[in-house]
Amino acid sequence: MAIPGSGLAKGLAVTLRTMTKKTVTAQYPDVQPELPPRTRGVIGLFEENCTVCMLCARECPDWCIYIDSHKETVPAAVPGGRERSRNVLDRFAIDFSLCMYCGICIEVCPFDALFWSPEFEYAETDIQELTHERDKLREWMWTVPAPPALDPGAEEPKELAAARKTADKLAAAQAEATPPPGPTSPADPAPSTGATPPPAGPAGGSA
Repeated sequence: MAIPGSGLAKGLAVTLRTMTKKTVTAQYPDVQPELPPRTRGVIGLFEENCTVCMLCARECPDWCIYIDSHKETVPAAVPGGRERSRNVLDRFAIDFSLCMYCGICIEVCPFDALFWSPEFEYAETDIQELTHERDKLREWMWTVPAPPALDPGAEEPKELAAARKTADKLAAAQAEATPPPGPTSPADPAPSTGATPPPAGPAGGSA
């Protein structure tokens, strides 16, 4: 049989225990949170690396990436060469009201043109303002943190090891091709005429 008032006593006991503990409430926005290094806040665009391959727009499950481009003819680099055409980016926009922050666009980009920024304070009163054009996406690049330092105990990349090995071989080949410097020979003595020079007289007069 339950004792009358036991529930109230248990609740007061819990209250008394928690009153003495330090609060864990984050005082946002007065105190900014400490975000993890890989926080998915907003996406930044480094358009110099974008080749308009459209891979990010095709793989986006929400179809929230809009890309427009045109082709431009590049003259031949050498006389008699062929002209080439390249894609020129006209528009790159992301609708963050549709974005589900899955990160697929960043993962599939083969040229590292998209990056995660931990910035998350970009709420708007108008939903149309959540479509960020390429100029706005470029501004987010300034908030992208630097990549973490490499693990000193990690294995060296194969490409770096191959490049170092090739450089060492080239340096060894150049050292073998260069002849070592010869010993420095003293100045040749003056040719002898066979005559003995006369003894020098006293200074200031003849002997």
